[in-house]
Amino acid sequence: MKDRRFLVLAICCASIVVAVMDISIVNVALPAIGHDLHASVTGLQWTIDAYTLVLAGFLLLAGSSADRFGRRRVFQTGLALFGLGSLLCSLAPGIGGLIAARALQALGGTMLNPVAMAIVANTFPDRAERAKAIGVFGAMSGLSLGLGPILGGALVDGLGWRSIFWINVPIVALALVGTALFVPESRAPRARRFDPVGQILVVLVLGSVVFAIIESGRQGWGSPLIVGLLVVAVLGVLGILAYEPKRADPLLELRLFRSVPFASAILMALFALCSFGAFLFVTTQYLQNARGMSALAAGMSLLPVGGLIIILSPVSGRIVSVRGPRVPLVVAGAALALGGAASLWLDADTPLPAVLAIYLLFGVAVGLVNPPITNTAVSGMPLSMAGVAGSVASVDRQTGMTFGVALAGTIPALGVWWLIAALGLGVVTLGLLSTGRRALGSGARAAALFDGLERVRT
Repeated sequence: MKDRRFLVLAICCASIVVAVMDISIVNVALPAIGHDLHASVTGLQWTIDAYTLVLAGFLLLAGSSADRFGRRRVFQTGLALFGLGSLLCSLAPGIGGLIAARALQALGGTMLNPVAMAIVANTFPDRAERAKAIGVFGAMSGLSLGLGPILGGALVDGLGWRSIFWINVPIVALALVGTALFVPESRAPRARRFDPVGQILVVLVLGSVVFAIIESGRQGWGSPLIVGLLVVAVLGVLGILAYEPKRADPLLELRLFRSVPFASAILMALFALCSFGAFLFVTTQYLQNARGMSALAAGMSLLPVGGLIIILSPVSGRIVSVRGPRVPLVVAGAALALGGAASLWLDADTPLPAVLAIYLLFGVAVGLVNPPITNTAVSGMPLSMAGVAGSVASVDRQTGMTFGVALAGTIPALGVWWLIAALGLGVVTLGLLSTGRRALGSGARAAALFDGLERVRT
């Protein structure tokens, strides 16, 4: 029934709203959380990064588990864990309890985004209707990320910081009921095999690097703990390079990186989202601590960023479909570089219109960059590998946000803006490199390799 399909789409959109919004909504509440729970900057970093780190580490596992055990079943499990984690966040007596609850919340979140996308694709078998449904789903993701700080500011000022977690509970409860009533069960015809060793290595690498960055401020880069963590990360990377190519269905398909467009897309996602994560972490505290704004006023100051993300994302997608990804990638990278450079002059006395004008540059960057990154990652790949390539790009976005927050709380504010400017220039360079004739040729050769592998398997 047609109405039932749109109910399924609404349920999946509700899940993506809470999962994605909790990446950005918490930023504006950080000053209130720090004051109420007597948390250090390190504690506030972990409040954000416990969420994004778990998302980055387990997204691929959640997607393959849903294909094997049933998408509705895994989706319901994710909703339940996310709701429980949200409730525990709202009741957290201290910063340690809040960080642990955020990790549980994120574990549920890993089962929402990729699984909801698969449910939507399975619910709309007609190609044209599926494209429209996925477009609505993607728009809700951008809307949630952009409006998170604004809603967070209103809730923190009106009801206190715990309310940003309370609001998830009734939404998740309604989604759970709706899933039981309306979402059909589905599985993939051929589920990828589990790769427990690869999963452990990925979590080990990401966790070690993020822990080392965050704790380096207190421990020092030369301390035995930090050096040991970095050694563990290097060994983990070597383990991935040695082990994953031997797997028939590896967690990380390293042969994708033979495509220059794909490898460039992964780096651009890392650069862009690292910059945005650092921007949100520094900006929400600058507005409230340095300028003395309320949480709501700080959230409203980020309205231009959220508005431009919502407006420019579909525009960028249309440009990519007509002219290719080069123009939006170069413009996004240039806006990011200019935004980082202009922010070097911000202080407590900078006129607010000038501050908001600079923030427009970050809205332009994030609004334009996501569609061409996804397109560059999956374009030219055979259908059998497009989902894997897109999933790796999604994981990389979460990794970028995680690194951005970790770095923003560790280095001085001026260093953050210099870093963002440099990463923006990196996006410009890679945007030009990845869209050239030679780069596209490498993508075609990688696609031919996977086509050959699929013929051997079948």
